[in-house]
Amino acid sequence: MSVMRRRLRIAAAAVLAAGVALGSAGCSKKDDEGSTGEGGQVKLVLQTFQNFGYDQAIKDFEAAHPNIKVEHQKMGELRDFQPKLVQWLAAGSGAGDVVGLEEGVLLGYVQNPDKFANLLDLGAGELKANFPEWKWNNAMTPDGKKLIGLGTDVGGLAMCYRKDLFQQAGLPTDRDEVSKRMSTWQDYVALGKQFKASGKVKAAWLDSATSLMQPYVMQNSETFFFDKDNKFIGDTNPVIRQTWDLGLQMAKDGLTAKTQRWSADWDGAFKNSAFATLPCPAWMTEGVIAPKSGPANSGKWDIATIPGGGGNWGGSYLAVPAQTKHPKEAYELAKYLTSKEGHLAAFKEAGAMPSDIAGLDDPAFKDKTSEYFSGAPTGKIFGESVKNMKPVFLGAKHQQVWETIFEPQMQAAERGRLSSDAAWKKAVDEAKKATS
Repeated sequence: MSVMRRRLRIAAAAVLAAGVALGSAGCSKKDDEGSTGEGGQVKLVLQTFQNFGYDQAIKDFEAAHPNIKVEHQKMGELRDFQPKLVQWLAAGSGAGDVVGLEEGVLLGYVQNPDKFANLLDLGAGELKANFPEWKWNNAMTPDGKKLIGLGTDVGGLAMCYRKDLFQQAGLPTDRDEVSKRMSTWQDYVALGKQFKASGKVKAAWLDSATSLMQPYVMQNSETFFFDKDNKFIGDTNPVIRQTWDLGLQMAKDGLTAKTQRWSADWDGAFKNSAFATLPCPAWMTEGVIAPKSGPANSGKWDIATIPGGGGNWGGSYLAVPAQTKHPKEAYELAKYLTSKEGHLAAFKEAGAMPSDIAGLDDPAFKDKTSEYFSGAPTGKIFGESVKNMKPVFLGAKHQQVWETIFEPQMQAAERGRLSSDAAWKKAVDEAKKATS
C-alpha cells in the first residue's frame, strides 16, 4: 500500500491517445528475457494492485497447467501502479502478461484499446454468459468488436463498524439492530451524533468525510463526474455537491477523524482505533481493513448493511497487454482467475466479491462468514447489497478527477485549510481544466 498520496495521477486515456512513448520513465520488474523458464515452461507475469486474493488461485492454476509458471507482482496501491502501467503500455514494454485494471480507469483504455489484446480473438466470447451484462459490457469497445478485460470482483457495499467502540458509547452492537438504526444516511449521522455525545469514546465516528463520496453517489446517481457522452458534469450533478456538503457537515460537527485515506495517516488510524465506522465494499474487508487493523483487533469489527440499502464501490478487470509474448497462455490465466473457481478463491482469501454469476450463487460465497468480522455473514450481506444494483457510468478520467482533484480539495476543507465553497470552486476549476 502507498504511504503518501500521489498527486501525479496520469490520465490513462490522455496518455494512450496521444501515443506518448515514455520509454524508460518507469522501470518494470518484468524480466523480458525470462519469459521461458526451466524445461521450456512459459513464464507469465501477473501485475495487480492492492490485494486481489490470488495466492491460492495461482497455485491451483499452475497445478493444472504444469507448462506455465506465474510470477505475481503485487504492485502496491492503485495510485502507484496506474501511472507506471500507462508508461509501460506507451513504451511497448514493461507491462505484465496479465494486468489488473480498476473500473475507474477502465473506460480510458476501452476508448483507446490498441495496447491490449482482443480477448474475443482468444476465445472469450464463450464466457459472456458467465458475467452480469453490465460487467461484461464495461470492458467492450463501443462497436462491440473488442473486449479488453474479464471481470474480477464487484464491490458490494456494507458498513463496517467497531462493535467494541459502540459498546463503550452505549450503542447497540448486534449487526441487525445496528442495520436498523442506520437504515438511511440521515439515521447514520444521527447515530454518530449519539456516539459522540456519549463522551465515553475518544474515537471519531467516521474516518474521513471523503469516505462518503463513492457509496453515496453510487447509490443516488446514474452518473458521477461525467455524463454518458464523457462530458464533465461534476459541477452540475447535484448528488456530488450533496455528498460533499453531507461529509463536510459531519466533519464540522466533529464526527470525522479527518484522516487522509490510503496514507500512513490512515494506516495508523486503523491500528489506533481512531474511528468507529467505515463504508466498506467487499474487497475492503479482508483485503484492507483486516490487515491494516491487525490481529489485535480481530473480533472487534462487525458488518452491518449500508445506509440506503445497497450499491457498488469498485471492482476490477484482468487484461492482456498486446506486448505480451504469450497471449494464449496469458488469456488462459486471466480466464481461470475470473472463473467461478478463481473468484471463490479470491473471495476466501481477500473478500473480493465474485462477479461470476455461478460464483455468486455458490454456497462457498452465499454461506461465507468472517471470523475477523465477528462471524458476520459476508456472503449474504454483500450479495444482498448488489441485488438491485444499477451500474453507474464512470468517465475515462474518473479516477484522475476524484483522486487528484476532488478528494484532496475535500480533504483540505475537512481539515480547515479552505472553506467548503472555496475548496469546491478550486476542485471544479481544476477538473474543468483537466478534462477540457
